[in-house]
Amino acid sequence: MIKNQTTITFSLVLAILFLFLAGSLFRLQVVEGAKYQRIAESNFIRIRRITATRGEIYDHKYRPIVQNVPSQNLYLTSGKIKDLNALSQFLQRNFGIADKDLKELVIKQRFKTYEEILLADNIPYETVLTLSEELNYFPELSFRIGSTRNYLYPNHFTGYVGRINEKEYGLYQKEDYSLNSYIGKTGLERYYEVLLRGKDGREIVQVDVKGRSLQLFEEGGNIEPLNGLSLILTIDNDLQEFVSGIFPEGMKGAIVVSDVRSGGILAYVSKPDYDPNLFMQKISPETWEYLNREEKPMMDRIIYGTYPPGSVFKPVTAGIGLDRGLVTPETRLAFCSGGLKVGNRFFRCWYSGGHGSNNVIDALRLSCDTYFYDLSLKINMEDFHNYVGESHLYGRTGIDLPNERQGFFPTTSWYKKTFGKQEGVIGHKVNLAIGQGEVLTTPLQINAFYAAIANNGLWIQPHLLKQTAGRGRLTREQVMPLVKKRLPMQMQTLRTIQQGLWSVVNAPGGTGANARINGAKIYGKTGSAENVMGRKTHAWFCGYLVKDKPEIAVTVFLENAGGGGAMAAPLTAKIFNYYLGNLETIKQVTPLPPQFKTAEGIETEEPEQDTKEEDISPAETEIDPSANQAMEENNVH
Repeated sequence: MIKNQTTITFSLVLAILFLFLAGSLFRLQVVEGAKYQRIAESNFIRIRRITATRGEIYDHKYRPIVQNVPSQNLYLTSGKIKDLNALSQFLQRNFGIADKDLKELVIKQRFKTYEEILLADNIPYETVLTLSEELNYFPELSFRIGSTRNYLYPNHFTGYVGRINEKEYGLYQKEDYSLNSYIGKTGLERYYEVLLRGKDGREIVQVDVKGRSLQLFEEGGNIEPLNGLSLILTIDNDLQEFVSGIFPEGMKGAIVVSDVRSGGILAYVSKPDYDPNLFMQKISPETWEYLNREEKPMMDRIIYGTYPPGSVFKPVTAGIGLDRGLVTPETRLAFCSGGLKVGNRFFRCWYSGGHGSNNVIDALRLSCDTYFYDLSLKINMEDFHNYVGESHLYGRTGIDLPNERQGFFPTTSWYKKTFGKQEGVIGHKVNLAIGQGEVLTTPLQINAFYAAIANNGLWIQPHLLKQTAGRGRLTREQVMPLVKKRLPMQMQTLRTIQQGLWSVVNAPGGTGANARINGAKIYGKTGSAENVMGRKTHAWFCGYLVKDKPEIAVTVFLENAGGGGAMAAPLTAKIFNYYLGNLETIKQVTPLPPQFKTAEGIETEEPEQDTKEEDISPAETEIDPSANQAMEENNVH
């Protein structure tokens, strides 16, 4: 009996304790759950992101092109919001942030209520001073100093950075991007994002209910950021500024200057251009309309504009004729009396008075269309297509920039599919032979082709990156090996083409006489390409300068400007003159500045080695061109 009473008493006490515990749990989790949830959320270990410093961009003499500068930024901690309506009115009034946008941000951040959200960046310091007192009423807001990009001159090749958008965040969240991250949007900023960005660090902090640090992890609790690598380009700032300055006011077009022996781009000008700094703040509707006006200032005409090349294409036609034995250097083709009749159609030469009968060198010198019309009748269409492809004139060059476009050269099957099975190709070949009709190229493709002619037939992939600097030094070859291939021209063919390009500039009657300068040998070709964009022809001049050896290749392209000899050749002469007059300065090796010394203590830069003709054999194993594509698509967004 006593045993049963003890058991009952114990059971009652246990039941009472269980009910008390259940009641306490109900009070903690249900009645006062929201209160204790807030306390729990504000009294734990926080991990704060330490943003890595983005690498800067310099020319080949370590002169700045893109720099980091301090900026004032506004952050929101959503877990501290007391009055959402008052906050919304404040942000709308002072920063133009709509109520809808603010609420969307808060909802997205609902699981990270004590992680700061970047609301506005690059805020004028005067605005910070004016609003600092008002922020006392909004403890959820804070001004903090960050950094932003400063682009030192308008251009297309650097591109620009911007806040990561929702789509990009979804793609790259696993690569440690946050909602506050900046990411390269275009140009080098995008292509070399993985090098420039670096890796963010972490600061581990334990805070109390008021958000104050308890200073429990002062030692050993932080992960230092790895700053991004700076890019040292092949660009020469002085030459870039000169080329941009001589570009005709109000015209559209492009100028490329490249180092013949390395493939490095020394000057890269597409006009009209734009100021990348416009994207370092919120774009107004007026600014956006200006950037998207009819002249298309945001379009990079060097790699994205595809145009009929006109007569600058004639060395390709001459090359296949000589290589296939269809003509010899001495062969004279149809007499030019102002054109050539092919079938029922008369194809006019640009000079209605006619050029008479010419060999290939004179045909290049005079730019006689009739010679190339006649030569086209001997060329097989598919062989023509393949030869142009092997000359790298319709495939991408693989330059280290995103969004490069391909050119175009048709095939017989393309004509049949486009115009019908009965369509003949003879008339189309006649036009293609002089760089008209359906053939399209970019200024960069043409520049690389002429550089290869200057380089005794060795085609080198155009590029902007020379090396990296900062916490690590990588050459361009270490980042991504350059593709080097040979033009399909036989050596004797190449010598004949070179002789023809010399005569264009230097022999009597040559169409490129306006490109001639004293003190160096100039080779080149003029072009005046008919097009659907306007009544006037596109003006082209492509050529190269030889001092003791080939130095630079220059391509000048002007949309709807008229004749290449009259409009483009004089600009090329100015560039050749400038380069020749500053040759020693441009090529002088600059010591590595102290801020770029690596951990290995490298103090001076080694001169970039020239590619010598005897170092590359025709049968050299080619580097897989998919390397560029892999970097762009898989690594650098």
